[in-house]
Amino acid sequence: MPSSCTLGPILGVETEDLYTICFVTPATVDKAEIEIDQQLIEAKRVASLPCGDFCRAEYPCSIQEAGRWVSYTLRVDGASVKGKDNKVSRSFYVPGKDEKPRMAYASCNGFSSYQLLNSTEHPYAMWQKMAGEHRASPLSLLIMGGDQVYADAIWSSVPTLAAWNELGRKEKVKRKPTKVMRQQIERFYSELYCRRWSQIDIAVMLACVPSVMMWDDHDIFDGWGSYPADLQECPVYQYIYQAAAKYFEWFQLRSLHNQALLCQQDSKSHYAWGLRFRGNDVLAMDHRSQRLRHQVMASSQWQDIIAYLDSHQQHCDLLVLSAVPVVYRDFSLSERAVDFTPWEEEITDDLKDHWRAKEHQSERSRLIMRLLDNGREREGRTVIFSGDVHVGCLGVVCDTRYEPAVSVHQVVSSGVVHPSPTYIQWLGIQAITNDNTEYLDENGAVRISMLKPHGSDKYLRTRNFVTIEEGTDNKLWINWVCENNDKPVYPLV
Repeated sequence: MPSSCTLGPILGVETEDLYTICFVTPATVDKAEIEIDQQLIEAKRVASLPCGDFCRAEYPCSIQEAGRWVSYTLRVDGASVKGKDNKVSRSFYVPGKDEKPRMAYASCNGFSSYQLLNSTEHPYAMWQKMAGEHRASPLSLLIMGGDQVYADAIWSSVPTLAAWNELGRKEKVKRKPTKVMRQQIERFYSELYCRRWSQIDIAVMLACVPSVMMWDDHDIFDGWGSYPADLQECPVYQYIYQAAAKYFEWFQLRSLHNQALLCQQDSKSHYAWGLRFRGNDVLAMDHRSQRLRHQVMASSQWQDIIAYLDSHQQHCDLLVLSAVPVVYRDFSLSERAVDFTPWEEEITDDLKDHWRAKEHQSERSRLIMRLLDNGREREGRTVIFSGDVHVGCLGVVCDTRYEPAVSVHQVVSSGVVHPSPTYIQWLGIQAITNDNTEYLDENGAVRISMLKPHGSDKYLRTRNFVTIEEGTDNKLWINWVCENNDKPVYPLV
């Protein structure tokens, strides 16, 4: 009998009182169960993968007045299973009925190249720091906002794709993926998740803090959705996307049985989800499954998001996940300079992926105005959480069109594993961008600007994640935990 699983366990939460426990077992396993609260819960197989069988167990958790720790054990064919830390029993914290949960947000959980991995002395140091935060004061929810894995190595690790990449552009877009190519792509994503998430520091946190996730481009490959139409729509690119989407569904969404999903998943048009959790509404927008050069979200997703916002207008905080920052430095001058040069394709991820790219500016304005109007009706704080840019920062949209004024803050935490730009790289980014105050209307009543967190520079050029907790002063405290031991904070009123 196996003494450990191929991957997991991975905790999730889908409603106030429904938790999930997922893991991957060898295909030879007959029965998998979770022993929890003095009961055995069957774990159902939801997918057969090249690396094993993906199993999912649902735990309806009674919410009590006081917070409590819940212990659980994996059992495979009747035997208890050890985790990567050699422990059999694990536990997670369930906050009480009216308890304000302590949460964490992280993004960019990987390396875009082997060179970066090999040059990073302590690759998973921030996960170790997160474990320390959890031991000091338990985290009830881990929100992961994009690039949970980095799939960029697909072009060199999959032999048939490496050969396809040698073809000329016209030949590339005509070729269809062969059976061997499809098998290699499937195995690549299966092994990528199992290898990366089995790293002990990541595995421990995923097993003891329930997580919710939304993908970004590197979970597919760098720049997905922002490429020219002939490449974006070619058979090979489309098959890669379909494979990446399947593994995203299983590992990050914990299958399409996820009750937080906003879309009827027989259509699978998008993966946006919404979760009410102890007085917080967490809304994750999917900015990859429908992304094209000229759009970030299609009308079907907009309708579902608007319906969710309209039905959740009680007094509460709204935490919105946007993988790419809505408020950030302006790349438009650089974008205009290269729009008609031979280098356009190579810089797609840097320019066309941003919300402030000219193709996305109207959709960005629509999103901002919708969140401002919702915040006015809801009378609660609205915070956008973003990643992608490999630096931490803070922005705000302030609306003074009516009294009282309404603000939407944006917190960027990036990355928990991916290194920040070097000093020279950051000087280059600053040289071709600006962070001037932006006005979204002709009267200057909707102002967008970058803020400086307390206790740090405006931009945190260090690996980081954030903790989110409401203090006794009723302020929502954003605390960046940084590798360089700076302690930036910002209280949201």
